[in-house]
Amino acid sequence: MRSIYQVIRISFAIVWFVNGFYCKILGMVPRHEFIVAKILGFDYAQQLTLAIGLGEVIMGFWILSGYKARINAIVQICLVLSMNIIEVIVAPELLLWGSLNLMFAILFVILIYINEFVIAKRLE
Repeated sequence: MRSIYQVIRISFAIVWFVNGFYCKILGMVPRHEFIVAKILGFDYAQQLTLAIGLGEVIMGFWILSGYKARINAIVQICLVLSMNIIEVIVAPELLLWGSLNLMFAILFVILIYINEFVIAKRLE
């Protein structure tokens, strides 16, 4: 059971790292900057995208550290849901799967919840 918990937790960190570093900091997925520009404005979209990417990389490290894991899970859930709700409302045409992105986000947060509040609880 512990190995399942660890694999899922590492997978979450990888998602945050890839989205932050590869997609935003390296700019390998320009759609991310377009979404930021549409939501927060075009003037500083590049800088804000880099800042968001850095925040996502930091989130990945926080996940790997295991420090305050339940608080981390709550922060992840709030961020993922709020980001995806805003994106679906403001920029659905820029999303990879359109409005379905929200469904994937909900599945992601359910898995975060299960891993940290069900599986981890059984390991205590």
